[in-house]
Amino acid sequence: MWKIVPIALIQSVFLALGQVFLKLALARMGDFVWKWKFFAAQLTNWWWLGCGLSFLTASLLWFYILKHFPFSIAYPMSSLSYVMGMLAAIFIFGEQVPLVRWIGILLILLGCVLIAR
Repeated sequence: MWKIVPIALIQSVFLALGQVFLKLALARMGDFVWKWKFFAAQLTNWWWLGCGLSFLTASLLWFYILKHFPFSIAYPMSSLSYVMGMLAAIFIFGEQVPLVRWIGILLILLGCVLIAR
């Protein structure tokens, strides 16, 4: 079952990347108002495009994973996106991550190793 690991890692990268783009798009969005000017401004917010393309790619990879691997292995492997999200929090958003969260990440990785065996 180790064949799922690289595909799950790539899928998790795109899933986390979609979340990063979503956060950046929302930060640039401004306050929501029901006006044409607000919606027109969103059309030039290119973070939305990155968000959509990342989620589309992650979804297509997820379809492949679900089709070719048992659900009991595929679904827990999607937790790798939490690891990618933590790395994005550090390297893209400059967040400080306390030790207890690193322990959680290590437990997720250990769980994925046990599931892939």
